[in-house]
Amino acid sequence: MKRRTLIWAIILVAVILVSAFAALNWLNSPAAIPEFYVGVEVAYKNATVSDVRAMVDRVKDYTNLFVIGSIELTFNETALNESCDYIYNAGLKIVVLLTNVTMYSFNTTTWLNHAQHKYGSGFLGLYRYDEPGGDQLDNPAARFVSNATSYAETAERYTEALRGHVDFYVGSADRIFTADYGLYWWDYKTNYTALFAEFVGNQSRQRHIGLCRGAASAHGKDFGTIITWKYDNAPFLENGTELYNDLKLAYAAGAKYIIVFDYPKIGPYGTLGDDHFAALQNFWEYSHQNPQVFGSIKSDVAYVAPKDYGFGFRSATDNIWGLFPADQYSEKIWNDVNILISRYDTRLDILFDDADLPAVQGNYGTLFFWNETVT
Repeated sequence: MKRRTLIWAIILVAVILVSAFAALNWLNSPAAIPEFYVGVEVAYKNATVSDVRAMVDRVKDYTNLFVIGSIELTFNETALNESCDYIYNAGLKIVVLLTNVTMYSFNTTTWLNHAQHKYGSGFLGLYRYDEPGGDQLDNPAARFVSNATSYAETAERYTEALRGHVDFYVGSADRIFTADYGLYWWDYKTNYTALFAEFVGNQSRQRHIGLCRGAASAHGKDFGTIITWKYDNAPFLENGTELYNDLKLAYAAGAKYIIVFDYPKIGPYGTLGDDHFAALQNFWEYSHQNPQVFGSIKSDVAYVAPKDYGFGFRSATDNIWGLFPADQYSEKIWNDVNILISRYDTRLDILFDDADLPAVQGNYGTLFFWNETVT
């Protein structure tokens, strides 16, 4: 009896020790690498296959995504295929920007179906219709809605028109992307998989993250960022230190896609120099050493703007939908958002008070509405 008791005691101790060892190893095991993409968009005018090869060779060891953003390159099916082959064989994911179908000598939907079959998961998706919201806000010649009598009418017509451009490729590409700097909420009402919020000039990164991430969350989508021009003339792009900080900020905010926009070709690698490549390489190492940082900045606070309020969010006097001047609410909304960003930084999302709001508002511990006092 005593021997049996002793045996069971030894077994129990062994089980406890093994369990403790396993738990310790589990707690100390590295976090899994999140699904996350970082890369460069080559968007030079009249880019060649040689340009693509040179950039791929330069960045393939510390990126996993390559965006062909030169539409002139995509007009040439042979050059496009050669470029995609080279990107794929280097182990990078492929995204291709396509424009108006009437400008191609080949069938773009057939090409996309073939690319998905040929490259499999290596073909990440289609980039379709660059900056639709920006065009609506700032470009009269390219607006989907050129005249309307109300915000509600504009919102409905804008979304319907954009949806037609996106839906044309639904079924031909698993993922459809675009970049924008405004009207994210209505872009996401279409079948885009993800939007890339533009980090442009000295505009607040936190505000663009809040607008894009909030819209993505409300519509059950992913979001990304694209780092574009800081200056309107050479060197165009921010310096390497600034780039590294922007990459880290987007990563911590949970951007699934982070892209560096490269245009025009003012040097061997466009606007990218050694300091930018060093920033990308350092970020690659940082992200792989710190996977737990991805999405670590939680969006637990939200500001709710009025329904159909297509405000540009670049100043207190910014336009609404590109058709209406700032109204009696614009200054208050602008000031509210700035107050909240100063208080909550990248934890703030910006939502809109329409039918898509109820599905997401429970995700936030604190909500501020546009018709409340924010101090």
